[in-house]
Amino acid sequence: MAKSLRSKRKRKMRAEKRKKNAPKELTRLKQALALDVKGDAAMTDIQEIATVVPAKQLQQKALDADMEEGVEADDGKMDMDRKRCKKTQLDEHGQYPVWMNQRQAKKLKGKRVAKKGGKVKKKGIAW
Repeated sequence: MAKSLRSKRKRKMRAEKRKKNAPKELTRLKQALALDVKGDAAMTDIQEIATVVPAKQLQQKALDADMEEGVEADDGKMDMDRKRCKKTQLDEHGQYPVWMNQRQAKKLKGKRVAKKGGKVKKKGIAW
């Protein structure tokens, strides 16, 4: 959907604007960091550029949220209940992934059916 000329033009102009504003942002950031090194940086000056939150505070919030929800610490592995065929993208129930759109699913189904030797149902009038 986002392939129209209008959206391409908007993306192009946003990229040009980023290029134009990048030096200004960099100088403001360097200025804020230089003020902080000297020790006379006011938080109001830095607040204009970025939100500064200590790491300890973020970790504490994460721990509090986990305790409230009662979620145990994960070992970092994803929970994969369903097994999927890499070629057809179908799971054991014959379902496509939720991220796949209907056009992609239809294309894969057409390939699968054609390979079996069945007829592919085409849209339109059959003359």
